[in-house]
Order: sequence, then structure tokens, then C-alpha cells
Amino acid sequence: MGRSQSLPRGGDPRFGPDADDTGCAILHVDMDAFYASVEVRRRPELRGRPVVVGGVGPRGVVSSASYEARQYGVRSAMPTARARALCPGAVYLPPDFTAYTEASRAVMRIFRDVTPLVEPLSLDEAFLDVAGARRLFGRPADIAALIRRRVAEEQRLTCSVGVGPSKFVAKLGSTRAKPDGLLVVPAARVLEFLHPLPVSALWGVGERSADALRRLGLRTVRDLAEAPAGLLRRAVGEASAAHLHELAWGRDPRGVTPEQVEKSIGAEVTFDIDVTDPDEIRRSLLALADKAGARLRAAGQVGRTVSLKVRFADFRTISRSRTLAVPTDTAREMFDTAWALWGALAPGEPVRLVGVRMEGLAPAGETPQQLTLGAPERGWREAEAAADAAAARFGRSVIGPASLLGRRDTRQVEKPTRP
Repeated sequence: MGRSQSLPRGGDPRFGPDADDTGCAILHVDMDAFYASVEVRRRPELRGRPVVVGGVGPRGVVSSASYEARQYGVRSAMPTARARALCPGAVYLPPDFTAYTEASRAVMRIFRDVTPLVEPLSLDEAFLDVAGARRLFGRPADIAALIRRRVAEEQRLTCSVGVGPSKFVAKLGSTRAKPDGLLVVPAARVLEFLHPLPVSALWGVGERSADALRRLGLRTVRDLAEAPAGLLRRAVGEASAAHLHELAWGRDPRGVTPEQVEKSIGAEVTFDIDVTDPDEIRRSLLALADKAGARLRAAGQVGRTVSLKVRFADFRTISRSRTLAVPTDTAREMFDTAWALWGALAPGEPVRLVGVRMEGLAPAGETPQQLTLGAPERGWREAEAAADAAAARFGRSVIGPASLLGRRDTRQVEKPTRP
């Protein structure tokens, strides 16, 4: 039987950013020491120090440890008491899941700027299928580098990315790339990458399964791949044996499964101070339509019904909607309709929240569309799609929504409100 070899790293040219990524449309993005990194981001004085996030009581468990703490042997799921014994000089913090959820949403928005095919696994990791994004952003390795750059620049966090022909291989790639790395596993080199790894690298192999396999002399993935089927079945059972055999040969047919498509897509904003100024409402509706339109196009959806939501200072909430003649995905048409609904409503009391939502969704490619509000053949839809591409590269905050109103209205949208 073979022996476990050193694992390929991002510095190995066979699996580096310039490796052949033909047929490698799957990315696995994993944030580095996510909870601890979010804490360091808001407490810069902790940078470079061991930081441990988790239960701080006598029965607490470590949720996340910075790489400085990991050098002392601190790991996730370890009892905090054990972590304190290993690294008494670390900074121990209770978790703040509100902050982590907010950071996760911001990171996932970056992913969805690139492709709507995003499958979150947890707050800090996700699979992406970038096959449809290559025309705009280039090869998969370039897309992975773009995502890493945007996460670093916009969120001041780091992530590791694996690029491969399947979910299983891409996830292994991100693990080997950590921390703050990028690793490509070429389709033609999957077995070269996979077979030297220990059997514990396979999904579904826990401590007990690994021990059972090792007792049979199966220490590497290659050992398992070449093992007789009967031997595997005796060690882990029939169903697991078939599953592990397929993985050991790099076969994983599962695709990226994004979150279920919503029946509606929209955005809303709650004001810090109740608003009565129509110009501020108008700017807010414009920004919300811009956001909702981008999400529609990213999801490949169009809708027929524009809905306006208004919540007043006393928490009364009303909705008004209007159904369009044909479906649309343009922010321009969403804004014009929402603003018309606001004008018909004409409330004279302070407003706490406004929202814009598109309902009656259908796949864009299966639905006939008309030119937007008499626009020329190449008009708002193309302009907004171009803005989407620019936003995916540089961040949507760089691409303001003022252009939706045209030059005659730019004075009123110089400072758009962002949800």
C-alpha cells in the first residue's frame, strides 16, 4: 500500500493560480478564522495576537481561533479550558453572532455579484458555480482571485479558495490553500492531487471510519481506491463503501444548488430618523430599485408586479402594487413605478421604512420582454447589465444609481441612501 505524501499547497506550480483550470467551474470559498477575523477587524489592536472566540465559562467550547492561537494548538470545538491551558496569553472573547451574520451577508453579496449560483454551507463558506461568469470575468482562477481581492478590500477579511471540477475537489483545494491562499486542481490532475492524501480527507470518513480503514492497511486515498470492494464493505458498510470508492476516484456528480429561488425579490431600508422629506424618500426608492434590479438580473429573473412598502412612525405598515404590461428586470422601470405609487399614496406623516419589491417572477430567458418605457433597442437593460459587470469587479458602491434617472435628475440623487 502507498504512503501519505506531503499535501500540495498553493505554492506548488502544478496546482497554483496559473495551473490549467479548463473544466474547473466549481469554487469553494472558505473564510479564514472567520469569527476571530471579524473580531480583529473591529479591534485592530488585536492584530497579530492570539484571539479565541467561544464560550468563556468553565464549560465553554472554542468556536474560532486566529492563526496565531492555532500555533499553540488551539482548535475549533476544543474546550475553552483546554485552550486556556495551551495559550493562556490569548484574548478570549464571547461570540457576537449578529456581527458575524452581518459580515457573512456582505461576503455572500460579493459572491452573488459574480454568479447567482451560490450554495452557502455556513456563515463562512460557500460553493460557487462560475461556468456562466467566464464571459464577463475570465477563467475560473481569475474569478477566484477577483473574489479574494474584493473580500480583502471591501471587508478587510481574508479567504481561501479552491478551484476544481467538482465540489469535493474544490473543497479539498480550499483546505490545502489555507490560510489566505488560492489553489487550482486541474481536471487532468485530480488523481495526482487526491491519491496521496490520507483517507480522512474523504467526505464521510470520521475518526472511527479512519481507524477501521487503517486497521485494514488503507491509509491513503489511493489505497482505498484500489482496495477490493468486499474489503471496503466489511470496513464501512455497503452504502459508505460505494460512496467512498467514487470519491477516491474523484467522481462527485453533485452540482451547486443555490438557495431556493424566491417568489419575490426586493430591498428595504429603515431610517435612523423618521423621514418626511420627499426628496429623501425618492433617493431611497432609487437606491432600493437599483439593488433589487441587480438581484433580479443576478438570479436570471424578471417580474411583473412592483410593490411599494411603507411603514410609518407609529409602525402602521401599508403596501401598494402595480402590475406591468410585460415583465421587466430593470431598476429604471421599478423605480418609476414605485415613485408613481408613492405619489398616489401621498402620505403626509413621518415614515420609518420604505421598501421596493418585484413579484410574479419568471425566468428571464423564458419570458418575452419589451423595450423599457420607449427606450431604444439598446437602452436601460444593457446599461444596467454593464453596471452589474462593473459592480462585480469594483463593488456596487462605486457604481451609483444616479444614472437611472438621467441627467435631468442627477441633482436630486448625489447622495443616494443605501439600505
